[in-house]
Amino acid sequence: MKAEREAYSGYASTGISGLDAILAGGLQRQRLYLIEGMPGSGKTTLALQFLLEGARRGEKCLYVTLSETEHELRNTASSHGWSLDSITILELMPLEADADQQQALIHPSEVELDHTVNLIIERVRKLNPDRLVIDALTELRLLALDSLTYRRQVLALRQFFDKSNCTVLALDDLTETAPGLHLHSIVHGVINLEQRPMEYGTLRRRLSVLKLRGVNYHSGFHDYVIRTGGIVVFPSLIAADYESARLRESVSSGIAPLDALLGGGLRRGTSTLLIGPSGVGKSSLALHYAMAAAHRGQRTAVFAFDESFRTAAERASGLGMNLEEATRQGVLTWRRISPTTISPGEFVDAVQAEVAAGAVVIVIDSLNSYISSMPGETALILHAHELLAYLGNKGIATLLVMAQHGLVGDTQAPLDLSFLADAIVLLRYFEAEGEVRKAISVLKSRGGEHETTIREFRLAPKVGVQVGPPIRAFQGVLAGTPSFVGEPGSLPSVRNGTSSRS
Repeated sequence: MKAEREAYSGYASTGISGLDAILAGGLQRQRLYLIEGMPGSGKTTLALQFLLEGARRGEKCLYVTLSETEHELRNTASSHGWSLDSITILELMPLEADADQQQALIHPSEVELDHTVNLIIERVRKLNPDRLVIDALTELRLLALDSLTYRRQVLALRQFFDKSNCTVLALDDLTETAPGLHLHSIVHGVINLEQRPMEYGTLRRRLSVLKLRGVNYHSGFHDYVIRTGGIVVFPSLIAADYESARLRESVSSGIAPLDALLGGGLRRGTSTLLIGPSGVGKSSLALHYAMAAAHRGQRTAVFAFDESFRTAAERASGLGMNLEEATRQGVLTWRRISPTTISPGEFVDAVQAEVAAGAVVIVIDSLNSYISSMPGETALILHAHELLAYLGNKGIATLLVMAQHGLVGDTQAPLDLSFLADAIVLLRYFEAEGEVRKAISVLKSRGGEHETTIREFRLAPKVGVQVGPPIRAFQGVLAGTPSFVGEPGSLPSVRNGTSSRS
C-alpha cells in the first residue's frame, strides 16, 4: 500500500475517469479546491467518490460535515452501493442534530468561527489524512461576522493545508443570495456543477473547471449524470485530439447502380446525409448500408432516436434484411436513444464506445431528434461538427438521416447541416402515370466523382433497395414539381429486380 501511495504522489485521482481526463490526470496534491454548485448538483456524491478512491489506494481520508449527519452521509453512500467504513467522519453539527452520534458532536451556533476552524485543524493534525472534504463552506460563512472575517479564516485554512500532505475539497452550495468570487482567488482550483431544467424531459447537468493553477485542463462545459454508483462525466469532444486515420477504402452497398451514383460507394472517413420527406425510404436505405457492411463481417452501429428495434426489425424483414440475426452475431449494434433523457455528451460517449469496439459504419437516425436533444442551434452545429470530424478522423463511414418538412412540393429541412456532410443523397416523391414513385440522386460528394443523374428508387418486398436507370422523361423532380417531357411509356422503372418500361 505504501509503495502504491508513494508512486501516485503527484496527482490525486478523483475516482471519476471522465473528470480526471478533464483535469489532465487528477488533482494536484497538497492543494485546496472549491467544488461549487446548487443543492442537488452532486457535490456530496463527487466528494464521496474522491475519498473512496483515496481509501481504495490505501490513503487516509477524512470527511468533515457541517450540514449533514453521519447517518445521512451513510444513507447517501448506501444508495450508491458504497460503504464508508474506510473513511473517518467528523460531525460539526448545529444543536438540532441527533445527539446520539458516534463522532464528537459540536454546536457551531454556540462557538465562534475561529473555534470551529481550530477544531478542523486539530482533527487534521491528529489524523494526518491524505484527503479531506469540508462540507460545506456555507456553514462557515454563516458563522462569520462579515465577508472579510470569512475570507481570512478560509485563507488560514489554506495556508495550513499547504504545509500538510493533504488534498482538500471544500464544498459550497451557493445558497447565498449574492455569492461572491472572493474565494476563487484563494483556492488552487474551482469546479462548478450546474443543473438545468429542460422544458420537457429529465434534468440536464454539466460541469466546468473555472480555475486550475498550473494545469492545462480541458476547458468548457462537460455533461455529467448521477447514476447508482456515482457521477459519470462526459468530456466535451475535441476532434483535433484524435489523429486522422486517412483511409480511402470504399464501403459498398452491394447494388451497382447505387454505388455508381456515389462514385464507387461510400468512403470511410466521410459522412453522408440522407435527406428527404417522411416515408421516402431514408432509414431503409441507411439500414441497407449497415446490413451490407454486417454481411461482410464489418461491425456497424445504429443509433435510433425515432424507432424501436422491434419495429425496425419487422420492417427490415419485409425487405429481406434480418436485423435480429445480425445483432445475435454481434456485427450490428442497435442503440435506442431518447432525446428527452440523454445529453449530447452522453450520446457522444456512446458513439465513441462503438468506435472503440471496432465499428466501421455508424448510422444516426434521425438528425431531427438529435436536434431536439440539443439546447440550441449554435450548440447543435458545434456538436455535430466535432462529432463528424472525430468520426472522419477515426475512418468511420457515417450515415445521417434527416427528414424534411412536407411530403411533396416545397419541402424544407428543420436546420441546414448540409455543409457539414461530405456527401448528400436526396430522395424525392414524384407522380408518374397515376402512381407515386420515388427518385434518388447525389447532390454532393467530397470523396470524388459522382453521378449527376436522377434514378428511380424503390423498396421491393423481400428484395429490398432497388435503383433503376436514370429518369430522363421528367423535369423538376428534385424541386418537387415534376413535369413529364418524354414519350408515353418511356419512363424506366424497376420491378422485381429488373429494369422495365411502364
